[in-house]
Amino acid sequence: MQVFWQLRWYFLQQWRRYGGAIAILVVVSLFELLPPRAIGWIVDGVVAGEMTLLTMFGWLVTLALLWFCVYGLRIVWRVWLFGAAAELGTVLRNRLYRHFSSHPPIFFERHKTGDLMARSTNDVNAVVMTAGEGVLTAADSLITGLTVFIVMTAFISWELTLLALLPMPLMAIAVFFLGRQLHHRFSASQAAFSDLTDKAQETLNGVRMIRAFGLEQRQQADFSEVVDQAGDKNLAVAQVDAKFDPVIQLAIGLSFFLSIGGGAYLVHIGRLTLGDLTAFTLYQGLMIWPMLAMAWLFNILERGSAAWNRLQAIFEQEPQIVSGQTPLERTHQPLSVSIDAFAWPGQSKPALEAVRFTLASGQMLGLAGPIGSGKSTLLALLLRQHELEQGQILYGDVPLKEADLPQWRSRFAVVSQAPFLFSRSIADNIALGRPEASLEMIREAARAACIDEDIMQFPAGYRTMVGEKGITLSGGQKQRIAIARALLLDAEILVLDDALSAVDGKTEHNILSNLRQHRDKTVIVIAHRLTALEEADEIIVLQQGSIVEQGDHRTLVAQNNWYAEMYRYQKLEQAIEGA
Repeated sequence: MQVFWQLRWYFLQQWRRYGGAIAILVVVSLFELLPPRAIGWIVDGVVAGEMTLLTMFGWLVTLALLWFCVYGLRIVWRVWLFGAAAELGTVLRNRLYRHFSSHPPIFFERHKTGDLMARSTNDVNAVVMTAGEGVLTAADSLITGLTVFIVMTAFISWELTLLALLPMPLMAIAVFFLGRQLHHRFSASQAAFSDLTDKAQETLNGVRMIRAFGLEQRQQADFSEVVDQAGDKNLAVAQVDAKFDPVIQLAIGLSFFLSIGGGAYLVHIGRLTLGDLTAFTLYQGLMIWPMLAMAWLFNILERGSAAWNRLQAIFEQEPQIVSGQTPLERTHQPLSVSIDAFAWPGQSKPALEAVRFTLASGQMLGLAGPIGSGKSTLLALLLRQHELEQGQILYGDVPLKEADLPQWRSRFAVVSQAPFLFSRSIADNIALGRPEASLEMIREAARAACIDEDIMQFPAGYRTMVGEKGITLSGGQKQRIAIARALLLDAEILVLDDALSAVDGKTEHNILSNLRQHRDKTVIVIAHRLTALEEADEIIVLQQGSIVEQGDHRTLVAQNNWYAEMYRYQKLEQAIEGA
């Protein structure tokens, strides 16, 4: 029953629906007490020869009307109860999505995508079932069982009632131990389902690579192993489930055996009439559902408890990055970066150290350096995807830790090296940040990103569906669509994280020239191809997390260090390829 206490916040929120449904359940239970008693009176009247055809017809019409009324009331309480339970699924999934969105990237390094998907589907469904079927079985079994027990005891025979309930303690003990076993096995099966979901998601994402390397058979074998493990865990749950019904049926059968045997004896000695025994048997039939429901309730609660514990483990993980309270009222402020040291969790060596610079509004900053030099780490700190403990970053005079985080991130438009496109049309992907944008605005952004001509060559133009993750487009087309999306957003700071790596030199030059026309836009370009940084107002070269060169393109070329050497090497490489 602990899971009911854990969900009390939702029951209090939906108290009208749950309270109304339970109230109708009470009325229905009271109505259902009348037919067995009436049938008992009919039997006694028939046996005594006192029941006329007209009287019997009147009883039958009354019972039919009563059952019709019960039918209508059952529809009402089901709509209220299961409607509230279904809404809990919506609440939990929205809460999970907001919770996932509030976490920095390190959270998704700890939790695989498949595991999070499993918690958002199977675990939520198990909790919803607890809030629906669980509440139903708990309330209905308690109300029906209690009222029927009172009627059987007070109005028919307490001795026969006691005799019929003798098997119940044995059933309760068996169900208790089976429920404990089910809890552990269901937790294990949900974890196995998480592994299965993650394996399927990972395999489908990498299907082209798998085919390119001819790894279909090996991946099939690996996937089959995960499927078998999940199947074994589900089979273990089914084995416990299978033990519930025999225990219940045995208890019910033994209860009927004792009641019929004892009732026949009481009729024989004159303590009960045949009608009383008939009514008692019908009441005992009403007790079958509470017996079944109590066992089913333990099953539902153990599943719901295991699922809620998995969800709660996610909810209890507070976001490591917390928004500040200072609103960013001014725009186009200088960005001052002073990083004393930053190290990734679990690593002693700093990823960045002694990195200091100021970027004025409207300027273009270039970031260069070998792989692993700290360029992407610096960008993550600028976006506050990780917390900077030693040093600070200022936007104007507002420290980044104190700034309103959604406001700060809304100042950025970021284009990564491997941009993500949704399974929508090209126009929808470009207008992702501004869904109200007109087609002409979308085309203007596409022209600036040098992708308009490519799009118009497609049969459906801007209505062309790009497929999952843009699978129907080339790498360069995806990058340029992502750049167009960022330009349409018209953010104050545009970040190109090696976002021109898949386009040719001429297209790169045209895109950068178009960007320079937006003099009010601050641009940060991370590039390995140094020709992309020629127009930058300032270039910072990072090596092993520290600034080793700083200045504009001409200054760095004249210094004849890493930047100049790499620039000449790339120029030579282009000349050889051109020849």
